[in-house]
Amino acid sequence: MVALGFVYGLLLLIIVRASRSAGVGFRFASYIDNYMVLQKEPSGAVIWGFGTPGATVTVTLCQGQETLTKKVTSVKAHSNTWMVVLDPMEPGGPFEVMAQQTLGTTNVTLRVHDVLFGDVWLCSGQSNMQMTVSQIFNASKELSDSAAYQSVRIFSVSLVQAGEELEDLDEVDLSWSKPTAGNLGHGNFTYMSAVCWLFGRYLYDTLQYPIGLVSSSWGGTPIEVWSSRRSLEACGVPDTWNARVLQPEIKLTKRECESDGPLCPLRRFFRAALVAGPSAHSVLWNAMIHPLQNMTLKGAVWYQGESNADYNRDLYSCMFPALIDDWRQTFHDGSQGQTERFFPFGFVQLSSYTLMNTSDYGFPEIRWHQTADFGFVPNLKMPNTFMAVAMDLCDWDSPFGSIHPRDKQTVAYRLHLGARAVAYGEKNLTFQGPLPKKIELLAYNGLLNLTYDQEIKVHRQDNKTFEISCCSDHQCKWLPAPMNTFSTQTLILGINACLGTVVAVRYAWTTWPCEYKQCAIYHPSSTLPAPPFTAHITQ
Repeated sequence: MVALGFVYGLLLLIIVRASRSAGVGFRFASYIDNYMVLQKEPSGAVIWGFGTPGATVTVTLCQGQETLTKKVTSVKAHSNTWMVVLDPMEPGGPFEVMAQQTLGTTNVTLRVHDVLFGDVWLCSGQSNMQMTVSQIFNASKELSDSAAYQSVRIFSVSLVQAGEELEDLDEVDLSWSKPTAGNLGHGNFTYMSAVCWLFGRYLYDTLQYPIGLVSSSWGGTPIEVWSSRRSLEACGVPDTWNARVLQPEIKLTKRECESDGPLCPLRRFFRAALVAGPSAHSVLWNAMIHPLQNMTLKGAVWYQGESNADYNRDLYSCMFPALIDDWRQTFHDGSQGQTERFFPFGFVQLSSYTLMNTSDYGFPEIRWHQTADFGFVPNLKMPNTFMAVAMDLCDWDSPFGSIHPRDKQTVAYRLHLGARAVAYGEKNLTFQGPLPKKIELLAYNGLLNLTYDQEIKVHRQDNKTFEISCCSDHQCKWLPAPMNTFSTQTLILGINACLGTVVAVRYAWTTWPCEYKQCAIYHPSSTLPAPPFTAHITQ
């Protein structure tokens, strides 16, 4: 009986999926539902779904008894899909969207209610994006505060992988919903993304109109699974379709676990040690991103990179800009040009975690490659992007492992500053910490002078944060360069430890650069840390 029940269930699943792909029946796409947010003007929101080939579909936008816009299309024979682009709408609501299929004398009508117009943001990445509100600092307060943000709507994609690009989502974890303590704090690493929620909440505080948040993330995943095959090929990424991705090894320190033996409490590290998502290239692009391509978006935010610290690390500086450009082109085309070709794309630069091997450069190099090796964004390879530096948000005692720091509020706040400046064009808003704009070698004085692009605040002076590459006899090594003196915009390093030639300088080039919010250099407001950098020095 058990075997028969299993077979019956499997056959039923196959039938349901086959009928869905064949377009049997009339329905909206998976993410068009009650409580959704549609992209506001100047773009037009795309409404689409499946139907009977040859049938006429009329889509109407209503408010109360008033019809605001009406669009007519037909169901395509080859794909069994229909699609319309609504007229651009000002932010607000609620509205009702009605779709009616007509074939001969048969009419079928679908309705979705409580629809708002605002800005729609897609959030993606691995486990630090997947962490839920119940896992972060001040979780109970954040969950109770959600009641004040009923115009910030949330949607979460199920964890699904596919060998080919899907047209629509196979499953949905959380249909469009108003935020509640239940759906925001559903469980560990189970909808809704805390970074995504907090980012949207901060945006709402500034913009005061509806925000739609679409969460599509999976822990322990390298960038390759979120990239299309064409973007990976453009970067010369080896085709390891069936290869197992080597995940960064998570090693506990005594500060994370008081016991050296088997009695170490599992709760302190179970997620960090066991989290591992799919590894086959493009499978999450196919199943969790591509099906959203018809959605009109305002922008996207991304938190990923830990799983590439020891996997195709050197290719990340190509793969990440390629992913951004490919997502932009795909959503632009899928939305009939309604999503901007170069829509704003924000990301979180990797935070810190405890390594037994403190000389490992996986995290510092990924942080650098996240900026396409510029050290800042926007840049020539990554236009219209913004970044939240997070290397000072370390968390020794995170019950989810130090690789999962719990201060997601600061991450989201820094992200939203970047969005306000880059996506919304807010002027005179500082959204990135200071970077050197001029480096002068004063070899005769044994000094290196750094002039920053904005005022700086030195939080602490030490002999380790800055390092110089010292070369002699055709060999180079990194040596500490202690801070000598500093002023409002300049910093002078001592380089007397180098008995050869100083050829480069770098800052915060370790997995764990500083304690919580105590890195060396900040913007004078103390809210934005200076990003890590490495630079060659011309003699």
